[in-house]
Amino acid sequence: MSTILNDKTVLITGASAGIGEACAHLFAKSGANLIITARRLNRLQKLAECLKKEYTVQVVPCELDVRDSKAVEKTLAALPANMNKIDILVNNAGLVLGVEKAHETPGNDVDIMLDTNVKGVLNFVRTVVPQMVKAKSGHVINISSIAGHEAYPGGSVYCASKHAVDALTKSLRMDVVSTDLRVTAISPGLVDTEFSTVRFKGDREKATAVYAGLEALVAEDIAEAVLFAASRPAHVQIADMIIFPTKQAAATVVHRDQ
Repeated sequence: MSTILNDKTVLITGASAGIGEACAHLFAKSGANLIITARRLNRLQKLAECLKKEYTVQVVPCELDVRDSKAVEKTLAALPANMNKIDILVNNAGLVLGVEKAHETPGNDVDIMLDTNVKGVLNFVRTVVPQMVKAKSGHVINISSIAGHEAYPGGSVYCASKHAVDALTKSLRMDVVSTDLRVTAISPGLVDTEFSTVRFKGDREKATAVYAGLEALVAEDIAEAVLFAASRPAHVQIADMIIFPTKQAAATVVHRDQ
């Protein structure tokens, strides 16, 4: 694995916490150089210093909002010459806000979810994939969700956004089938990260209740799946992985110990 990923350049969005941060650690441990992006620059800088010290790899932290297409283009155009050929793109940045019914979801929440989860992915696909096609190599890994395969009440907009990611992933795989590019989706179930804290807008009690009574997945579980997909031989393409905790069977089917 380390030989396959050694000296590859990996771009990870939403890398300041959770799955993105865990991916950064595992890729760095495997010898890859990293471009890590997020809105929280302080966290990125601390992570970059930690990774460079621990693994002796190159790490470029970039403060970036994935919703801003111009900023994405400008930031990637300004990368150092030795880091501007991206081998692996991990589209991880994403979020959910609220549990309102579709017709009661605040308009601003709708915009934030769709702009981040759908347009954010597209902004990086449109900027990075053309250079991958030109280089005749590359791997796009989109962090989707079980919500991209199933709908559930109280998640209408989030489910719609992740269904869009699923469709985009499948379509992109077809678009580049004549090339050597690979396109993968990783679709987790319940993962204990900041996800629910963001969903409930800082209400930690509600967020903690989401994972009560079962052993949820952790960020490292998903990062290991990402690394597995990225480290397959060139002729192997992982199309999608749905990953649940053992006590989860579907988006809304969960067994909780009393």
